[in-house]
Amino acid sequence: MEDKTGLKIVVKIIYWKNKTAVEMACSVLNNGGVIVYPTDTLYGFGCDAKNESAIEKINTIKGRKAPMSVLAPNIEIAAKWMNIPKHDKNNVLEKLGGLITIIVPVKVGITSPSITGDKQTLGIRIPDHNFCQKLSKTYPNPITTTSVNRTRQEPLTNPENILSEFSREIDLIIEDGIIEGSGSTIYNFQDRELNIIRS
Repeated sequence: MEDKTGLKIVVKIIYWKNKTAVEMACSVLNNGGVIVYPTDTLYGFGCDAKNESAIEKINTIKGRKAPMSVLAPNIEIAAKWMNIPKHDKNNVLEKLGGLITIIVPVKVGITSPSITGDKQTLGIRIPDHNFCQKLSKTYPNPITTTSVNRTRQEPLTNPENILSEFSREIDLIIEDGIIEGSGSTIYNFQDRELNIIRS
């Protein structure tokens, strides 16, 4: 594939069940790169959530600067990140998982401060997709998860379209065919209550 200047663009595409997919994704993340990967809702842009330059790459791709959610491998790890009382934590964890993202106060240092919201809050997801689970269990730092699109444009669902649009800005696509879902349902934990902010 070539770009408009005639330069050859090399973006690797690998099927998520390939034995080397997780290893390749971790290598890209560890080197400050950006991946596109499948979730149970949409494709997501991923980078090391502690790597400021990698986060800036996604912000540039998206055309905006805003908080980002991250993957958690399981509720045990998500619980360790949260900075709320145990009783409230249990209530949040009962809801977290699958198609749900929850924005909750977290401890300092979990991610770069550039992706946390007001009052040290962070969106956390535990998707049901097996690749997300394998990747987040393998990679040592949290991984961003944000839809594959420019701001104010619809998320792209087809790996070929993703490659065509973002070939000069990403390093790896982990593909799982066309994923025609919708964004996760988002809850915000505030004043000891879960309030839905996107359904």
